[in-house]
Amino acid sequence: MITATIWGVRHSRKQIAMASVRFERVTKQYDNGYVAVKDLNLEICDREFLVLVGPSGCGKTTSLRMLAGLESISSGNLYIDERPVNELPPKDRDIAMVFQSYALYPHMSVFDNMAFSLELQGISKADIQTRVQQAAQQLGIETLLERKPKQLSGGQRQRVAVGRAIVRNPSAFLMDEPLSNLDAKLRVQARAELNKLHKRLGTTFIYVTHDQVEAMTMGSRIAIMNQGILQQVDTPQTIYEKPNNIFVAGFLGSPSMNFLNATIQHHNDQLTIKTDSFSFPLARSQDSISHYIDRPVILGIRPESIHHPNYLPPGITPTDIKAEVSVVERMGHELIVYATLTDDSEIVSRLDPRATIVPGEIIALQLDSHRIHLFDCDSEQTI
Repeated sequence: MITATIWGVRHSRKQIAMASVRFERVTKQYDNGYVAVKDLNLEICDREFLVLVGPSGCGKTTSLRMLAGLESISSGNLYIDERPVNELPPKDRDIAMVFQSYALYPHMSVFDNMAFSLELQGISKADIQTRVQQAAQQLGIETLLERKPKQLSGGQRQRVAVGRAIVRNPSAFLMDEPLSNLDAKLRVQARAELNKLHKRLGTTFIYVTHDQVEAMTMGSRIAIMNQGILQQVDTPQTIYEKPNNIFVAGFLGSPSMNFLNATIQHHNDQLTIKTDSFSFPLARSQDSISHYIDRPVILGIRPESIHHPNYLPPGITPTDIKAEVSVVERMGHELIVYATLTDDSEIVSRLDPRATIVPGEIIALQLDSHRIHLFDCDSEQTI
């Protein structure tokens, strides 16, 4: 049974080394010409919890493996506490890595798995015994020390992998999708426990995931990657509210942001956004987007910025959007509604659960016109 203290580890902060990390124009290109990471510049502060997030194949795990010393660097420089580590072997980098597969030795007991790296460092048996026992007790796996990995559940294996990292007292923890093998309920609990662990240890965490929920809820900052290129680095809320480009805007948020073709028009000193289905006044400075007048743009609307007319939140400036409802997903705390606009464009909205909506209904949804995003059609960058 999983308890609320699965990772309730208490370490003295003065026992833990601290570390900042810096990627300086780091590139990884394989022999076949494939570029997994291109010109990565990223600074990770001491004690920060930074999450590298992006779709599969975006270069996030490769970046982590280069930092760990498990992948060579094609060009650029890597620093840990301003010490160049390009040629430093993994064992000398003072980091600990938790893998997606847990990477436990199947022929070793839980105790031996946790103790193995300490034995390689030449730590005394008495000290190893103390460290492993303390970590096992605090992780709630002290009764499992004699078992082999095949005798453990997924959650228990995860705790062993984390415990193996903790006993080393590293200057930085590197985690490569460590929760992906857990069931949905345990993942929610594990996210909270990892955050608590980070606060207790007071050391640097660098966490890789493709799960945007993990990124939004765990990281003090998020670094979003796509096709080997860093797209944006900032706090979760800033990235959500002010994405740099269409990729970032569409990647964060569930359901994803709606994107519609639009133009900016100017009439009687008023800027207007016009799509093939609706239009509304644009509450923005004319100077900042004057060169986009009468040019096509991409209009971005998050699903939570579209409301049911009977349940409008206070303080918004609504715009009617007529649409035919196609699918209604009742989530309990909200409705996810898929609908088709008059020009056959598809939109999705998150509505108040009290709303009564059925597929096939024609409804005048309400857009909060002050919470929109505009993107350049060619560069896909935010306007």
